[in-house]
Amino acid sequence: MTMSFAGRFGGRSAVITGGASGIGLAVAQRIVEEGGRVCVWDRDSTQIEQAKAVIADLDGVTVDVADPVAVAQAARQTIEALGAVDILVTSAAITGPNMTTWDYSVEDWRRVIDININGVFYCNKALVPHMLERNYGRIVNIASIAGKEGNQNASAYSTSKAAVIGLTKSLGKELAKTKVTVNCVTPAAVRTAIFQQMSQQHIDFMLSKIPMARFGEVEEVAALISWIASEECSFTTAAVFDISGGRATY
Repeated sequence: MTMSFAGRFGGRSAVITGGASGIGLAVAQRIVEEGGRVCVWDRDSTQIEQAKAVIADLDGVTVDVADPVAVAQAARQTIEALGAVDILVTSAAITGPNMTTWDYSVEDWRRVIDININGVFYCNKALVPHMLERNYGRIVNIASIAGKEGNQNASAYSTSKAAVIGLTKSLGKELAKTKVTVNCVTPAAVRTAIFQQMSQQHIDFMLSKIPMARFGEVEEVAALISWIASEECSFTTAAVFDISGGRATY
């Protein structure tokens, strides 16, 4: 059951990367329902249009977060369209292939790193100065339990998500004396379209690691992210929030 916090995001505007599907779309829907404006950044223009059909008054920009020039341009375009950006949720990510580290191609490795961590860095870098000028901001970077534990046959993904945790801690501490908070969440597996990038063997492995014996739901993750992205979460920064069905070990 989804609880309603009507008006919680009244007057606030958010950017959500990878926001046209999965967790990002669920967060976008929740923020809009609670009074905010949202611009989704996604590399798939067709999915953006589909998301607009689901969420009224949704803005969208087609952008590859692995391209720093495109990200900077998207930031300028979004600020102009929305008037301001108060919230950034970095949800764009890929899994990469499932294979041993020594069999991993350099090309696949670079693509995962480019999107999953470099893309997060580019987006944070592009919007933090704007948030500082406005003396307010909420950044929620989406990491993964794989970044804390390291999943076998997923070295690039695990490495990239560990790096997201490190970036979040560093940036959060740099901004700790400001009104901009930076936190991340580390979900266990959530059944979304990203499963299409994984082998069935790897999906079964991830399920076997979750004590609740089920995958998470996007609405459950969106509920946590929405609180972290709200004004209510005001005394927490550089933190890692687990949502893993009991899998987290630290």
